[in-house]
Amino acid sequence: MTPMDGPSLVAALKSCGITHVIWIPDTELGAWEPALSAADGISLVRVCREGEAFAVAAGLHLGGKKPIVLIQCTGLFEAGDALRNVLHDMKLPLFFVVGVRSYYAHQQGTTADTCPVFAEPILRAWQISYVVLDDRHSAQDLADAYRQAHVENRAGAVVLAE
Repeated sequence: MTPMDGPSLVAALKSCGITHVIWIPDTELGAWEPALSAADGISLVRVCREGEAFAVAAGLHLGGKKPIVLIQCTGLFEAGDALRNVLHDMKLPLFFVVGVRSYYAHQQGTTADTCPVFAEPILRAWQISYVVLDDRHSAQDLADAYRQAHVENRAGAVVLAE
């Protein structure tokens, strides 16, 4: 199995035709920055807030590009109105990855962090199809989830267990 490291992620994104990665690096996602920064054919766009990430991705999509948004769970909470607007009102088929910190600790009952408590219920409330990828999954699984959403012309997400 190919690991979910930076070079594998870049290869998976390139195989999907991704042109732009919009993100605020944090925790696990931050480890991908060197590979994303060095990637030919993928522009790395750093934003200030997660709501801005969805607005930037929407503009790129409308301009004919293929963006993906990478954020952490607290950013998902912050981005609610922008997410609602671009995915539901504008009906744009954007795809994003949500790093859920403390996911494993929550499963074991060893954390008070509420990010894993609310991340999936919020995605369900927003009616966003998603898959959970944990340490048994690879960058290819992320690419497969992206391709499925693309074929169905719908928004989609990956919850990345951290």
